[in-house]
Amino acid sequence: MTGPSRRSLLAGTVAAAAGTAGALAARPAAAAAAAPTGSPAGGSGFPAVTVGPGDPRYGDLVVGNNARWVGRPETVRLVATTEHAVRAVQDAVDGGKRISVRGGGHCYADFVFNPQVQTVIDMTPMNGVSYDAGRKAFCVEAGATLLDVYEALYKGWGVTIPGGRCHSVGVGGHVSGGGYGMLSRKHGLTVDHLYAVEVVVVDAGGRARAVVATREEGDPHRDLWWGHTGAGGGNFGVITRYWFRSPGARGADPAGQLIHPPKEVLVSALALPWSALDEKAFTGLVRNYGAWHEQNAGADSPYASLCSFLTLCHQANGTVSLLTQMDAGVPDAERLLHDYVASVTASLGKGAARPMTAPVGENPPMPDLFHPRRLPWLTATKFLGTNNAALVNPTLRGAHKSAYMRKGFTDGQIAAVHRHLTRTDLRNPSSMVSLLSFGGRINAARPGDTASVQRDSVFKALFQSMWADRADDDANVRWTRESYAEVFAATGGYPVPGPATDGCYINYADTDITDPAHNRSGVPWQTLYYGANYPRLQRVKAAYDPGNVFRHPQSIALPATP
Repeated sequence: MTGPSRRSLLAGTVAAAAGTAGALAARPAAAAAAAPTGSPAGGSGFPAVTVGPGDPRYGDLVVGNNARWVGRPETVRLVATTEHAVRAVQDAVDGGKRISVRGGGHCYADFVFNPQVQTVIDMTPMNGVSYDAGRKAFCVEAGATLLDVYEALYKGWGVTIPGGRCHSVGVGGHVSGGGYGMLSRKHGLTVDHLYAVEVVVVDAGGRARAVVATREEGDPHRDLWWGHTGAGGGNFGVITRYWFRSPGARGADPAGQLIHPPKEVLVSALALPWSALDEKAFTGLVRNYGAWHEQNAGADSPYASLCSFLTLCHQANGTVSLLTQMDAGVPDAERLLHDYVASVTASLGKGAARPMTAPVGENPPMPDLFHPRRLPWLTATKFLGTNNAALVNPTLRGAHKSAYMRKGFTDGQIAAVHRHLTRTDLRNPSSMVSLLSFGGRINAARPGDTASVQRDSVFKALFQSMWADRADDDANVRWTRESYAEVFAATGGYPVPGPATDGCYINYADTDITDPAHNRSGVPWQTLYYGANYPRLQRVKAAYDPGNVFRHPQSIALPATP
């Protein structure tokens, strides 16, 4: 997420790339030995810890990345092994306690921290990354952060997963919601590389146990694996470990089991000043972004390795921003990137773009990236994922709404965006609409292959506002609601599945989506998130959480009783 007066693109796009999940550092790749299949990897001597309100650690454990949501649970159970997690769940079930699960704390809504929760199971100590020779897959514990995973996989074996940008997001919720990032147009969603998942579930008799589910067709628990490929966290049980292996991987060499990132990437970061953006130029900029993504959405496009975030900050910010990354090894990569930037910014006057800068106290500037620069992949990943002052700011509050876009915005929608970004009743530099590249290999999968049903969009949109003072809650929430509702007014204020839009992203959870006063579309929130996959998700729920132990304000519901 970002600071309350951010002016660089990173401020918007780090928030956009975040999902839900983990914290703390993973063990170094060099120390990550091959764990035997089924063994309780992790822990590294970390004890099972129970923290209550009287403990000085309590305050640090009951708030996530969005400071609007602060919990008051009776206990926080920090777990470092699968056995710890089983015991914590069993104790809560035996005591009749409402459970939630924390990974990295990046949930945009109150799924983890809400007044009903009595026990929070905190996964952050369970953060190992290792290679499982028995499964020929990489084991990643659910409390590991994305940056920990990227560093361990790449430094240890030269491989990676196509996950999100924000470095402190934990894999637990990020992966279970689908997972998406700057390599996804080339390699698909994170879950397209998910081989197995370990989950602590509770049976009808109230017994907690750990179940490992794989994507193998003959696995009796395959539906549980499928449920963790896009339903989001906190629905079926406590996720303790994931295993990753790319489809089609062969042989026994660990370096052949996952994708290899580019050796180098080209990174371009432009700030486009509002002074150069009259309404005509703004309309052209947003229209060009949508049209380019419609025309270059194919997995076989020479632009499949290009990912670009257009962040339309409020006029009070001073600029809108365009951040683009492309595989530098693609033939003629520099020309392709130049042509992309020229196409999107064609409505602006010559010389309108300038290097990203930021005033003192804001996010660090990136003037060196005004002209595209070649960087080693991991260097770029760490720089783009950590170059954001807001990631260390625990005071930020936020409101978020998302849309999958099958087509670019209409001129009427662009006019609505422009109107709200130039409002004077709220002048928050961190109110914005971010547009995020989608398509490519993501859309090669069928909607039912994974629980992530949205498989033919060309970009995503994230409407959001961030602020620090509780007194500003009403104004910022109102701005986010009103801008989003007007853009999608033709479909009842939400992007219902249809020719131009395809619902919402569960990892950008929206607290209003269940409220008919805001969602006037007549389309249930379950359909907006899950489409035709929702009934199957309900069957998974009935099979693995028949007592509805694991629930939150927007969790998968048990099927209706006949």
